[in-house]
Amino acid sequence: MIRGTTTLIAHLGYPTEAFKAPMIYNPWFEQAGIDAVVMPMGVKPEDYAQVLKNLFKLTNIRGALITMPHKVTTLALLDECTPAVEIAGACNAILRRPDGSLLGDMFDGAGFVRGVLRKGRQLAGARALVVGSGGVGSAIAASLAAAGVNAMGLYDLHPASADALAVRLGKHYPSLQVSTGSKDPAGYDLVVNATPLGMHDDDPLPVDVARMAPSTFAGEVVMKNEMTAFLRAARARGCELQVGSDMLFEQIPAYLEFFGFGTATPEALRAVARLSY
Repeated sequence: MIRGTTTLIAHLGYPTEAFKAPMIYNPWFEQAGIDAVVMPMGVKPEDYAQVLKNLFKLTNIRGALITMPHKVTTLALLDECTPAVEIAGACNAILRRPDGSLLGDMFDGAGFVRGVLRKGRQLAGARALVVGSGGVGSAIAASLAAAGVNAMGLYDLHPASADALAVRLGKHYPSLQVSTGSKDPAGYDLVVNATPLGMHDDDPLPVDVARMAPSTFAGEVVMKNEMTAFLRAARARGCELQVGSDMLFEQIPAYLEFFGFGTATPEALRAVARLSY
C-alpha cells in the first residue's frame, strides 16, 4: 500500500518495459513491513539532467536506481561518488544524504561477482573475458579485478571504450594483465556477455561459443529473457552458467544497505519476488 508516509526510490531509465527491480524490491518491502516503494520512471536522455535535478527536490525521495541509458551521464550530476563509480565510469545508485547532496555508487559488478563466488567458482588468479565496455561491463571488470583475477580481456565494438577501461583498471590495479581488441574466448576461465546482445531472438552471439572450453564459466547481464542464446549455447558446451537476474538478486542486499533499509539474502528475495518475462 502506497500512502503519504511512503519513501520513494525512483527507478530511472528508458524504456522501462524490461525493468525487473520493482518486482523484487516491492514484494520484499511489503513482506518486511518497510514503508517504501520502487517506482519505474521512463526518462529520455535529452530530459534526464533536468528531471534528475527536480526529482530530488521531492521531500519523500530517498534515492534512485539508475539503468540504461543513464549510467554514464549520471556521473556529472553527482556531488560525490565512490571508487567503484570512478573505475566503472558509471553509476547505478544515487542516495540523497541528509544535507541534500547526492552520493553515487555502482553495484552491478559487485552483484555479478557475488553470484559467481556463491556458485563456488574461484576468481583469484583466474582469466576473464568481458565483452562490452559500457556501464555494466566496466563495473563487472572493476569488481573482477578487485576479486583478484590475474588477467582480463576487454572487447567492445567501439575500441576506444575498451582501451579507456583498460587505462582506468591499470591505475587501480597495476599488476593486472589487461588486453583489448579480441573477443576470442579460448583460454579464459570466465566469459561475460556485458552487451545488449540477447535482448532479441535474432541477435548474433557475443562470442564464438565453440571456442569456449566446457570448464569455462559463462555469465550474462541481459535480463529480458532468462536463457539467452549465448547461455543456451554455453550450456550445450557443458559450461556452468549465471543468468542475468542472478546479478540483480545478488546486488539488491547491497542496495538495501546503501539506502538504509537493512539487508536481505538472495534466497529471501527470490522467495517473495514476482518476476515475469
